[in-house]
Amino acid sequence: MPRFDRYVLSQLLMLFGFFSLVLVLVYWVNRAVVLFDRLISNGQSALVFLEFTALSLPNVIRVVLPVSAFAASVYVANRLRGDSELVVIQAAGFSPARLVRPVAVFGLICATLAMVLTHVLVPISTDRLDQRSAEIAEDVTAGLLTDGEFLYPSDGITVFIAEITPETELMGLFLSDARDDTRRVTYSARRGLLVRSDLGPRLVMYDGTVQTLDLATQRLATTRFDSFAFDISDLVDPMQSRARDADALSTAELFRATPDLQAETGDDRRALVFQGHERFTQALAAMVTPLVGFAVMLLGRFSRFGATPQIVGAVCCLIAVELIDNLAADMVMSGAPMVMAYSATAFGLLLTAILLWQAARPARRRQARAAA
Repeated sequence: MPRFDRYVLSQLLMLFGFFSLVLVLVYWVNRAVVLFDRLISNGQSALVFLEFTALSLPNVIRVVLPVSAFAASVYVANRLRGDSELVVIQAAGFSPARLVRPVAVFGLICATLAMVLTHVLVPISTDRLDQRSAEIAEDVTAGLLTDGEFLYPSDGITVFIAEITPETELMGLFLSDARDDTRRVTYSARRGLLVRSDLGPRLVMYDGTVQTLDLATQRLATTRFDSFAFDISDLVDPMQSRARDADALSTAELFRATPDLQAETGDDRRALVFQGHERFTQALAAMVTPLVGFAVMLLGRFSRFGATPQIVGAVCCLIAVELIDNLAADMVMSGAPMVMAYSATAFGLLLTAILLWQAARPARRRQARAAA
């Protein structure tokens, strides 16, 4: 690459890393506060919190990558204008289309990173995050049960366990269920176990009694049992286990969209296939946004008062690209051809070409006047 291209590309990559770090930290802090409260308050360790935050980072980076690429291109163009470097390089004969070449290379690099994120890292991390969420949801002994204390895991539920053995066997179990306004049910058992099932965690009690009090008649019914299974899935406050969603699927699975996959995710075939195409459009957005931002910054002459109009115009163009992307998504989900999913990419490239053509016109007029 020529020296100028290497110089601009190095500036873009450096500022891209800076803006990505800042935006990821801001986004991550907002998510980490909620995640920390949900995990730590339910008895999970700091290592589990760090694991969950690490697994959520690929998706966070995917979201902020196009924005940070856009911010880097606008900032570099503004600095080149402010330092009169654009004026010098244009006077040397560089056209706007030639000036944007290092930005195009930068856009391809960002698109490649986004492709790796959307097609590889995000599905893997999301799938692993779902698995760990399901494991924690069923590990209720860490967040729900404590021996020697009366616990209130849900409205109307009272639990007391005399002792929890090293083998997680519950000794001296008492459970009161007052969720029904018409009756009160009290369970007491000599021992109990927490077991996993396909429908969620179950509390299996052995050698106990069930006392049911009818509040209307004040009649008490007592039943002895050898074993009894109580559904405690509604009492577990940690993240609930669920089937895989589309983000955890590979791109090939999304494009196949088999009936079994539709039943598992709850999405129809069109929604799954569209999300497969959306992974490509998200990567292409990381290439288009810096091109649009840099092209807008080439408009107008140099001014010592800054490039505020160009910056505002670049932001407006970014908003327009995002609006078209949202509109295209709605149209595709309503039955439009899948190729409409790439409308924002096509619009961004067309807008870049128009802006570069417009930026070249003043230079041509000045050359024509100079020749006359």
